[in-house]
Amino acid sequence: MPNALLPIRLEPALMNPTLDLLLTRRSVPAALLAAPGPSADELRTLLTIASRVPDHGKLTPWRFILLEGEGRAEAGRRMAEIAAARQPDISEARLEDERQRFAKAPLVVAVVGRAAEHVKIPVIEQVYSAGAVCLNLEIAAHAMGYAACWLTDWVAYDAEARAALGLADGETIAGFIHIGTPTIAPVDRPRPALEDIVSRFGD
Repeated sequence: MPNALLPIRLEPALMNPTLDLLLTRRSVPAALLAAPGPSADELRTLLTIASRVPDHGKLTPWRFILLEGEGRAEAGRRMAEIAAARQPDISEARLEDERQRFAKAPLVVAVVGRAAEHVKIPVIEQVYSAGAVCLNLEIAAHAMGYAACWLTDWVAYDAEARAALGLADGETIAGFIHIGTPTIAPVDRPRPALEDIVSRFGD
């Protein structure tokens, strides 16, 4: 049985609220995120923080689509329609899963990637910037007392599904960030030992 996530104690010279926050951030499954979600003012702050990421060339190669209220159910219905059209024998349980895809948490922020060929900025750097947006959004939600879960699944990689959500040709989904109030105490998971992932050039 995993233990509830506890703050990691730092040396006194390193202790500060920001480091403690980063050391304790943990995703919570979307199904375990409940109302209330962020208020309008809190959401504006979350998106402002999410936008403060490295962005080589100031291209802003990302944007947001908010799924909240009835919009979550409508998005789910569209995904179920696509799934049903492709799989005539799909089970009702599977269709209901699709209908509820975006309805578990009170807020889902779709981070849309707009990376494109540029004379100076590699596409991959633009993709990385969109990923940084997703993580900033998760960290900011945690700092506000909410929890978040970064998901993708088939709808992120399916052209018809992306179009049904309002994406243009060439746009991608960097992540669906589900945000709400956690209904469980977050638990940590095994983390890599630094000696397994760190090397020094020249050694």
